Amino acid sequence: MIVGSVCMSHSPIMDRNRAAPDAEKRFWSAIEKAADYVAEAEPDLVVVFHPDHVNGFFYKLLPSFCIGIEGASVGDFGTAAGKLDIPENRALSCAEHTLKDGVDVAISYRMDVDHGGAQPIELLSAKLPLKRMIPIFVNCALAPRPTMARVRALGAAVGRWAAACPERVLILGSGGLSHDPPIASLATATPEVRQRLIDGGPLPHSARMTRQNNVMGEGPRYAAGQSKLLPLDVEWDKRLLDGFASGDLTVLDGLDDETITRTGGRGGHEVRCWIAALAALGQGYRSDVLFYEPIPEWLTGMGIMTATPA
Repeated sequence: MIVGSVCMSHSPIMDRNRAAPDAEKRFWSAIEKAADYVAEAEPDLVVVFHPDHVNGFFYKLLPSFCIGIEGASVGDFGTAAGKLDIPENRALSCAEHTLKDGVDVAISYRMDVDHGGAQPIELLSAKLPLKRMIPIFVNCALAPRPTMARVRALGAAVGRWAAACPERVLILGSGGLSHDPPIASLATATPEVRQRLIDGGPLPHSARMTRQNNVMGEGPRYAAGQSKLLPLDVEWDKRLLDGFASGDLTVLDGLDDETITRTGGRGGHEVRCWIAALAALGQGYRSDVLFYEPIPEWLTGMGIMTATPA
């Protein structure tokens, strides 16, 4: 059975770049409320819809959706590295059901999960540790991306599986809201970056540190108005939150990906994970927006929402 859902933004630099004290206080207060919600729901299995930041999925083979049967956290940006506790038989059951329900998902016995999947698990484990999990990758970073309609179909199929499970299942959606991280594009990449985008592979420690330091250094510049990244779009974020809170998961259907990039930024595509998670609950879910503020030091419109099926 599904016991609830949490959708939330993530930011890889929140533990390194300090935001305004009042904003941080409000954010961490909302995280505590979300952790309380999770603890009261008492889940014994977590399904997390998550993006990847070109750490585990590359153009060599890029599925729209992939369910992890076995996998590990890569440990980027301070998240814990190591093998994830994925119950193989339950993850395979989820994949088989989703395929039979008409949604083509890939599976992976060697899924690499970065901070996009790991950070929400860690933040929400303060009151009740979330251990057993099934990670479901949704391609949000690299074009071409799945349509919003297919994302809803994925979420609904997984939701029907979860609703019939003997376990108490918590559904997480990680990503968004508006933000414009420096994600490389195949069309404009240097030969070296292009090879990385296609072939992937583990990053050497020095390369990962350089990459992370570049992102962390962007925070102060962004907050000071000295960054070339797209500004956070509060109006866009609130439109999405209002739609999601009211049960409207079609709010982005009229926009193509280029328009989303110009408004919500390159990271705005990650709201697909919210849409999948909420679609899993079915119609008539009850929701509560616990937090929303644009936090430039974290490069992100930070939102947290809980939702409970009807």
